[in-house]
Amino acid sequence: MHLVPADRAGRRTIDGHRVCDAIAAIGDTGRLRTWADRFSLLADANRLALLLALHRTGPLAVSDLAVATGMNDPAVSQALRLLRAAGVVAGEKEGRVVRYRVVDPEVGALLGHC
Repeated sequence: MHLVPADRAGRRTIDGHRVCDAIAAIGDTGRLRTWADRFSLLADANRLALLLALHRTGPLAVSDLAVATGMNDPAVSQALRLLRAAGVVAGEKEGRVVRYRVVDPEVGALLGHC
């Protein structure tokens, strides 16, 4: 049981080799936190709807996303602000219009399965 942290090494296990495999599967706690944060972003139905629309259609403006999702413009803007801060989407300004797109490839891969 070489992967068992010292603070847990004295605890009894039934399938020690599987415990090591489970620890390896869990991996780095920082990466685990990153994925938990991603999943929390996807757990909101409105944010998920926005991401699916952007993933499948490409860049869209706030007003177009509002029509597509049935949300109001301020709610779309707030959701995009959270997604942008998390590095999941980015906006590109063309004159007065900002079009958003999914830029996180791992989130994009997840959306491909929805």
